[in-house]
Amino acid sequence: MNPNNYCIIMAGGLGARFWPFSRNDRPKQFLDFFGTGRSLLQMTYDRFVSIVPKENILIVANVIYRDLILEQLPDVQLHQILLEPARRNTAPCIAYGVNRIKAMTQQANIIVAPSDHLILKEKRFNETILQGLDFVQKNDSLLTLGIKPSRPETGYGYIQIGDGGENPRKVKTFTEKPNEELAQVFYETGEFYWNSGIFLWNLKTIEAALNVYLPEVAAKFNAGAGLYNTAKEQDFIDEMYASCPNISIDYGVMEKAESVYVLCADFGWSDLGTWGSMYELSEKDKNQNVTLKCETMFYDSEDNIVVLPKEKLAVIQDLKGYIVAESDNVLLICKRSDEDMIRQFVNDTNFKYDGKYS
Repeated sequence: MNPNNYCIIMAGGLGARFWPFSRNDRPKQFLDFFGTGRSLLQMTYDRFVSIVPKENILIVANVIYRDLILEQLPDVQLHQILLEPARRNTAPCIAYGVNRIKAMTQQANIIVAPSDHLILKEKRFNETILQGLDFVQKNDSLLTLGIKPSRPETGYGYIQIGDGGENPRKVKTFTEKPNEELAQVFYETGEFYWNSGIFLWNLKTIEAALNVYLPEVAAKFNAGAGLYNTAKEQDFIDEMYASCPNISIDYGVMEKAESVYVLCADFGWSDLGTWGSMYELSEKDKNQNVTLKCETMFYDSEDNIVVLPKEKLAVIQDLKGYIVAESDNVLLICKRSDEDMIRQFVNDTNFKYDGKYS
């Protein structure tokens, strides 16, 4: 195992589109969706500890999740958890991790991965990551993993690949989440891959890219040189972090940089970002209904996903294409085709009930 390989796991997201299961105090990355006894974060950690020395894995998350991370990942030491005092999207999160790693070594090859993805083909994933690490160790390029689309999905960003048969391929364009018509075009052309949000690069390349394309963010973190990996690090982060712009690494760096490559792969990936993605992955009955955790009896019903506490029975008649999800003190009943409204539901309930149900 290469001691210069590092991994930054981003675990600070809210997972609002999975409300009401995903809540502020326990977002989806801390939940066991599949009854395996392991949360998505734990599964992510398990995945990378076989590739990267466990002491080289950093978890970046909001400070309110510190104890939850320590509880779920007992092998992780407190100094491996990078605590964000505010949510500022992925660019500041990654810049923080990069600067921490820089304080430890100048020779790092870095994996950056969200904490809430599902990988069904673990062996193939490991092979892909090792191929990517070899590429970034030898090339001053930014690398992302691209997933061949299985459907015209509007919930993912897309990467247009360049000409040539080699893999990795040069990236032509990045596109944010498209509408249905554009997603259909992307799917049919065969030139577009889903953007997995998993990145690889060497330390010097990402450091240079941050300085060029996000100089404001880079300058803020560079000001802490000499403080990382010391007792003064957290005070510096607490004072500075909230002033960082709220910006993603995709928009801030990847869409602007010149030497960006995509490693096209198929390892049974889903970002589990929506109820729709959960529905697609789950086992269905003969009428295309999905039941998770609870018991169900369906009558003249099809294309539904029902997720209730495991001790409950749901008897459902004449329901087609709905999400039925209950967790703690909230029951959600929503058309699957309208699940984009869940963010609005969360915002409206926060406004009306002052965060009681968030």
